Amino acid sequence: MSTVESSQSRGDTLIGTIAEIHGPVVVIACNRLPPLHQALRTSLDHETYLFEVHQHLDEYHVRAITLHRTAGLQRGAPVYDTGAPLHVPVAPDCLGRLLNIFGEPLDGAPPLTKQGFRNVHGRPAPLQEAIGAGGILETGIKVIDLLCPFIKWGKTGLFGGAGVGKTVLIMEFMHAIATLHKGVSVFAGVGERIREGHELWHEMQEAGVMPQTLMVFGQMDESPGVRFRIGLSALTYAEYLRDTLHKEVLFVMDNIFRFVQAGSEISSLLGRMPATVGYQPTLLSEVAEMQDRILSTHQGAITSVQAVYVPADDMTDPAVSAILSHLDTTVILSRTQAGKGIYPAVDPLQSGSKLMDRRTLGDRHYTIAEGVRGHLARYDELEDIITMLGIEELSLKDRRIVVRARKLQRYLTQPFRVIASHTGMQGLSVPLEQTLDDCEAFLLGRYDDLPEERCYMRGSMAQAT
Repeated sequence: MSTVESSQSRGDTLIGTIAEIHGPVVVIACNRLPPLHQALRTSLDHETYLFEVHQHLDEYHVRAITLHRTAGLQRGAPVYDTGAPLHVPVAPDCLGRLLNIFGEPLDGAPPLTKQGFRNVHGRPAPLQEAIGAGGILETGIKVIDLLCPFIKWGKTGLFGGAGVGKTVLIMEFMHAIATLHKGVSVFAGVGERIREGHELWHEMQEAGVMPQTLMVFGQMDESPGVRFRIGLSALTYAEYLRDTLHKEVLFVMDNIFRFVQAGSEISSLLGRMPATVGYQPTLLSEVAEMQDRILSTHQGAITSVQAVYVPADDMTDPAVSAILSHLDTTVILSRTQAGKGIYPAVDPLQSGSKLMDRRTLGDRHYTIAEGVRGHLARYDELEDIITMLGIEELSLKDRRIVVRARKLQRYLTQPFRVIASHTGMQGLSVPLEQTLDDCEAFLLGRYDDLPEERCYMRGSMAQAT
């Protein structure tokens, strides 16, 4: 185990004994108080357990969260100070690997060839070394590139419930970074179900993306301490790839809401008074602690994509609001869109970007995007009237808008490469310039006579005519 091995090589010191065990929370009686976030360890029956200090109860007792399952722990067990917070081993051969929170392999392959360790609680890069968001990061996904473009070196959030396609969309982004931009990806599986993690790992291998990807998993059945820190562990690897290997990194987190849930669970176990809607009082600072480390420097760059579960589809939920305040681009995945067979199920009217302006996009992109959004918004307004009275009751102008909006809606669907084996459809990537040409042609009426079904699940319109 990386932290244990590194601490043993320095010689751990006996610091106290376990006094109480309350599920994943352990009270340790100490002869001296270790710093907060210090990693402590104990060994019982050849099993090693790691703890992270979270509270000083008095001058002789600390409360710590176990980073393993607690079965087998017992009162009176000796506890040793590792001398440092949790560290992970780093090496260039980390790409293509599947690791846990400690940097240990989960893929059955040999351990990393350790070339050093990095603290998972590392500080953000100094402000003078940071660089701001760049231009548009093309993904080859039409609806994203047109209406809610990813910002290079920025942060993007994918908001939606279960089953609307967040993970598939994330896999396609990782594929795009590996193929279009020749970058690398770090995937943080926060509270992933074992089935989801297993399927994702094999699908990434089948898609040919795994050699340029590092996956770090903290599974749903693990301690809340693991689910709370797995994002920081994965981010530490992203920082290593940025600072040491000078890579363009796509940092993907699925699902950051489970990070918030783990923090809430830990907060309750530590006895803190809950705040709004039952969330932990430290919600804002915990989210900011992670988000502020996701930045780019002159050494390398990190672009972040984060899946966010929205409880009861309420975008005003405190956890969602806390995450939203840090993002540059917001992609809302809609169950209504999915129900219509529109995939990716992006809601074009709710999704958007803070940098959606003429200076960033250019006049042509901005004008076409606003035209498409305007047509789709007007169609949304008229849908109830069409349902009740029929399209014949609309004015000629509105009928023309509705016809074009329905075709644009279908044009913005797209088959993905990473699930081609499941759908039987060849995945397609469409350059932004081609998407702009096609949408401009729709707005000008050049495809008014084309049947709607000819626009569905196509790449460019050259394939439909």
